[in-house]
Amino acid sequence: MKKFSTKIIALCLCVLLAAGVIATNAFALGPDGKEAKKQEEAVKQNEPEKQDGSETMAAGDTGESGDETGVSSDETGVSGDDTGVSKDETVYVLAGADGSVQKIIVSDWLKNSLGNAAVSDQSELTDVENVEGDETYTMNGDNMRVWNAQGNDIYYQGNIKKDLPVDLSVSYMLDGKPISADDLVGKSGRVTIRFDYQDKQYETVEINGKQEKIYVPFTMLTGVFLDDDVFANVEVTNGKLINDGGRTVVIGIAFPGLQENLALSKDKLEIPDYVEITADVSNFRLDMTMTLAANGLFSEFDADGFDSISELDASMDQLTSAMDQLLDGSSQLYDGIAALLEKSEELTEGIDQLAVGSESLKKGAESLDAGAAELGAGAARLSEGLNTLASNNGSLNGGAGQVFNTLLSMANTQLAAAGLDVPTLTIENYAQVLTNVIASLDENAVYGQAQSQVAAAVEAQRGTIEQQVAAVVQEQVIAQVTAAVKEEVATQVTQTVRSTVAEQVIQSVLQMDKASYDAAVSAGQVDAKIQGEIDTAIEQQMQSEQMLQQIQAGIEGQMATQPIQEAIAANVNEQMQSEAINQTIAQQTEQQIQKACSEQMASEAVQAQLTAAAQGAKSVIQLKSSLDSYNAFYLGLQSYTAGVADAAAGAGTLKTGTDDLKTGASQLTAGASQLSDGILTLKNGTPALADGITQLRDGSMQLSDGLKEFNEEGIQKLVDAVDGDLDGLLNRLRATKEVSRRYKNFAGASEDMDGQVKFIYRTDAIE
Repeated sequence: MKKFSTKIIALCLCVLLAAGVIATNAFALGPDGKEAKKQEEAVKQNEPEKQDGSETMAAGDTGESGDETGVSSDETGVSGDDTGVSKDETVYVLAGADGSVQKIIVSDWLKNSLGNAAVSDQSELTDVENVEGDETYTMNGDNMRVWNAQGNDIYYQGNIKKDLPVDLSVSYMLDGKPISADDLVGKSGRVTIRFDYQDKQYETVEINGKQEKIYVPFTMLTGVFLDDDVFANVEVTNGKLINDGGRTVVIGIAFPGLQENLALSKDKLEIPDYVEITADVSNFRLDMTMTLAANGLFSEFDADGFDSISELDASMDQLTSAMDQLLDGSSQLYDGIAALLEKSEELTEGIDQLAVGSESLKKGAESLDAGAAELGAGAARLSEGLNTLASNNGSLNGGAGQVFNTLLSMANTQLAAAGLDVPTLTIENYAQVLTNVIASLDENAVYGQAQSQVAAAVEAQRGTIEQQVAAVVQEQVIAQVTAAVKEEVATQVTQTVRSTVAEQVIQSVLQMDKASYDAAVSAGQVDAKIQGEIDTAIEQQMQSEQMLQQIQAGIEGQMATQPIQEAIAANVNEQMQSEAINQTIAQQTEQQIQKACSEQMASEAVQAQLTAAAQGAKSVIQLKSSLDSYNAFYLGLQSYTAGVADAAAGAGTLKTGTDDLKTGASQLTAGASQLSDGILTLKNGTPALADGITQLRDGSMQLSDGLKEFNEEGIQKLVDAVDGDLDGLLNRLRATKEVSRRYKNFAGASEDMDGQVKFIYRTDAIE
């Protein structure tokens, strides 16, 4: 029955320590980091000095194969920082929809509280880049970066390939059957989304003389945004739901490895190590999810503050003993009266037994009264503590809102510096405004805009391009017309020369003119052989070089005459006015415009514009991702403070109940005392009781049954709640705290540097 007590302890620890880690993260995100420094200094003042021989194991590098070196729970492994430099590290994990790691980006903040001129830093990061200033670094002989800090804090980021301390996996089910994220897109039905977290970072420490594996206690806060148009009837295991009218925000919490650290049976207390969301889905799609992992949960709590719980345990022991006596007394009372009824001759003996039972009942009631008083005092202290915690809700929410507004102000400045004219970002509108900016900087949109600008510029030159094309086409038409005319002139000149040559040949051979020859041929008076000789002679004359030159000269002469040139010009002008030529000019003009557009789009100036737009879109996407991450934390903080208020109200109800229990126990004590006195009177006046024995037996049976019911339903549940080894549990809590305090970074740090680390996992959207 230790289960209830353990739940109380776990609940208190979770509330107090979650408040510590959330507050620390909120302060660390502030613009000047002053509150974060104050918290770090407060932690350092309470840290014990490192014991000789303490060893730790980074299971993140080797999985579960830890080096079990037997580190005891009181060895903190934390040394003071004399350099005045600490490291605040944020690890961004970009993951697929199933949680598989795609890229890890680490952002480090070196807090130079003493204003050192140079800051030495050890890190496993590659591609290190200063993201806030222009300070540079050099590598020294110990392979450490020495930053030329000039008294400033250093903000840098880089990449790393290394196993994470906590693995995140996301699985999906549709109507009770496993399904991949890609296959789930657009489906409808009852969908289950489960986030599982596996803690792989541990140390082996000594607890009560035994070597135990203690995991670094990470708190996993997962935030998911569910569109109400897609998701309905949403349920969450290990989380809380918030609805803003258009979407449901799911905030889940889990503590992987803590069940093993505290060695608690799940039958008594099941510490969540997963978050599961179930909903009715129509046309499934899902935005990206964000998970914050931080180990500051156990680093700040004071294990010595549980003395009141030990006192509560002692009170419950007294309560158990008292109720046992009370039940024994009621049973003895009934047995005595029954015996008295059955054997009147043994009346005296029965009355004696009744007297003994009534005395036990009286003592038990007195013990119950004392235990109820102590229980009431413990409940009052619990209520007071939760009320104090709840009184800080306004400050926490106000501080987180102030940080959010500061981040948005910085984002507005960055957007203005980049030349982007957008509405002022607020908590309510930043997501939509940045989404619109990203859409306007989309590669396709920018390309289309550039294409339109180039097309307009080229179109403005259409007239000039058309004139140039018309001139080229006119030259082609002139060449074609000139060639055709020249061909006709050549035919005419050749025919004239051939007639002259034929006249000469016929006169020379037959001493007759060509007309007489043609008449004789027609009359069949010229021998075919002679005709052949004459034709051959004519052809030979026509092919002589002299004759060819004469023909060419005649052609050139005719082509140079004014009538021929006028005819060519008229023909060219006629063709240039024709529909076919105009279509040709229009087609070639359009081709030249398209060619000019293509050449302009491929130019260095346009390509540089497209590249600049793509880089701008990437920067805005990163800015929105950062703001979304903080928004998830901001909503989670509001949910947490609401939970604290609910817990405070519940503690008030518990206090009222314990007050009622104390009142009832006092009444029971008084009644038991009266009963004992009455039994003694009965013992002295046995003869007068004979007639009322039957009624007394029935009444004692009702009393016994009532006490059993009171015991089973009330007392035993309270007793079982504190039944167990509280010292062993506290030892494990202390060991968990020390392991958490020793885990201060992921990407590496020098031994003399203090710090803290948190992990932010972002899974891809499913759409």
